Amino acid sequence: MVSEIRGAVIGSPVEHSLSPLLHREAYAFLKMEGQYERREVQSESLSHFFAEESDDFDYLSITMPLKEEALSLPVSVDQVATHIQSANTLYRRGGQWHLTSTDGSGFISALHHEGFTKFKKVLVLGAGGTARAVVGALDGIADEIVVFGRTSTRREVLEASVEQSSFEYQRWNDSPGFSQYDLVVNTTPAGAADLLADSLMAVDLPLLFDVIYKPWPTVLGARWEDSGGKVINGLELLLYQGIQQLSLALDRTLDEAALAAHIRPILKRENR
Repeated sequence: MVSEIRGAVIGSPVEHSLSPLLHREAYAFLKMEGQYERREVQSESLSHFFAEESDDFDYLSITMPLKEEALSLPVSVDQVATHIQSANTLYRRGGQWHLTSTDGSGFISALHHEGFTKFKKVLVLGAGGTARAVVGALDGIADEIVVFGRTSTRREVLEASVEQSSFEYQRWNDSPGFSQYDLVVNTTPAGAADLLADSLMAVDLPLLFDVIYKPWPTVLGARWEDSGGKVINGLELLLYQGIQQLSLALDRTLDEAALAAHIRPILKRENR
């Protein structure tokens, strides 16, 4: 077992990331010693950073814009990351670095916490790395998955993430008809889905899972709640994917529910 652990969130920008707070609070809850920091790593700089500085860390949380770039590192890439062609976690075990993604499993844990386990038809807004993790995680949990993307270039890799559910890729439009879905997941950057708020009508809105947590509320999230819909925000995804990253780094099962209950109110206070 690791007596003292060192981690960091890497990407750009990371100055406002809540990951350091999350992981440090987890260390305190688990009564263990650890350090966790922010490291600014620009696009196309990951290989250099990893070669020069990876020896200083036990695990790394990968955020944008590095989730796809990470797949090119000389490490052991697991089936999850290979399947969705996206990764958010590097962890070292037995002298070997491993690459995976806890975005999808963290997303499912967040849904389970709110009592949601099965869906008929899901709309995913966006087609980037987080969208692929979400689509891969929903495969077999949702009967139908529809993705809205602004270009068709990402269609193939998204469709390759689905084996059991039916899949449809549609070009982005600002009037998607939300009532036909029982879950909508916004994976786009802050502000990118704001115009969709204008199409909302207070009629049987489905569950919205908005992966953004800062700024919060988003225009879409605020209008959704004002129209009577239920919203889960990105703090829940951050929370569960982070706990699962630490579990991998420690190579032990953690009590997700207990850790989440302890850390959630701390993150909420900091995110106001």
